[in-house]
Amino acid sequence: MSCHNYGEGKIILTMPYDSKGIFLKRPNRFLGKVLINGKEELVHIHDPGRLSELLYEGNEVLLKEYNNKKRKTKWELIGAKYKGNWIFTNSKFHRVISERILKDAEISPFGKVDEIRAEVRVGKSRIDYLLTKNGKRIWVEVKGCTLEENDIALFPDAPTERGRKHVEELKKLIEKGDNSALLILVFHPYVKCFTPNEKRDEKFAESYWNAINKGLKVHPALLQYDGKNIIFKGYTSLCKNIHKG
Repeated sequence: MSCHNYGEGKIILTMPYDSKGIFLKRPNRFLGKVLINGKEELVHIHDPGRLSELLYEGNEVLLKEYNNKKRKTKWELIGAKYKGNWIFTNSKFHRVISERILKDAEISPFGKVDEIRAEVRVGKSRIDYLLTKNGKRIWVEVKGCTLEENDIALFPDAPTERGRKHVEELKKLIEKGDNSALLILVFHPYVKCFTPNEKRDEKFAESYWNAINKGLKVHPALLQYDGKNIIFKGYTSLCKNIHKG
């Protein structure tokens, strides 16, 4: 994995919030109830994870307003308070964030590449990116990480069969002679290391470690959200002495 911190402080995406609110409850995966300017409003949650450490009654959240009549809700959740910091919580923007990282040779873990293709089908899956560099192929899958425990970034925060299949696919590509990597968007910029969340998804963790042993590279990018900008803060390392395999 890459630990270089060149380009630290570079703004990846500008995404200012339109209103603050107080989180009340989450009726389902995609909807939340938030107190905004003294009024209870339904807001869209664009993240299938549990986010239970971020979305709980009484926590302060950040919202984006969309005046589109086709939408069921005009508000969308983009951030939540955690230990005094804002954590970006909208997975809709993972594509643009990851694309900007990969296209910027200064901060990309792969440096300058010759070609970037998005959403490339492999078997029964689609892998987020296929990079070409010096005639070699590098397959890259992107995952967003919003869970932190004891200064450790953890993924996933809920069981993810889809995520496990992606890792299995990356391992197969390595076995066929290509290079594969995970780009983890870690929205807790002060963590010390990253590891799979064995406690919440043992199968994903098993696939992850098997793929690591085959040569999978993992690049956990640290991203800070200040309520206006998403800022690149370098890369963290992979946790050691956690997995016994």
